[in-house]
Amino acid sequence: MATELPAKVEPELAPAKVDAPVDVAPEKPVDSPTVPETKADDSKAVAVAEKTPIPEVKKSSKNSLDRDIALAGVDKEKKLSFIKAWEESEKSKVENKSQKELSAITSWENTKKADVEAKLKQIEEKFDKKKAEYAEKMKNKVGLIHKQAEEKRAMVEAKKSEDHLKTEELAAKYRATGTIPKKALGCFGG
Repeated sequence: MATELPAKVEPELAPAKVDAPVDVAPEKPVDSPTVPETKADDSKAVAVAEKTPIPEVKKSSKNSLDRDIALAGVDKEKKLSFIKAWEESEKSKVENKSQKELSAITSWENTKKADVEAKLKQIEEKFDKKKAEYAEKMKNKVGLIHKQAEEKRAMVEAKKSEDHLKTEELAAKYRATGTIPKKALGCFGG
């Protein structure tokens, strides 16, 4: 009978020895199925995680089977959380990249606008300068025309004064001689 007691003790100790390494197992790195690094649908990533085989468990104890199922569930949740974290990281990278590109486009647009506005300002200044030059030329022409007109007026006034003097001299001559001017006969005579 003494030999049977140790035999009964050993089967009870055997599950205890199996339980201890199982408790340590979560600390060991778990081989997870590789998740494709392509930008696939979330449903594909979840499908891959769901298709991971649950390790076969010895059916010696219902308690250890439940524990293995719970560990498999934890492993599955861990994989799903890694996938979700990866997804969020990729979305964040895409968002940052698009923001950077939009910022570059805005910067490019502002630079091009500034260049065009600077060219426009240069053209306006050039035209303003030419306008001032043409205005000066036109004022000079107007001054020259005015000067020429004054000279012509002066010549007309001088001729008028000369013609008045000639008329007065002829009138004095006609008075002195008592003759009538021939041109005036047509106007007064009849």
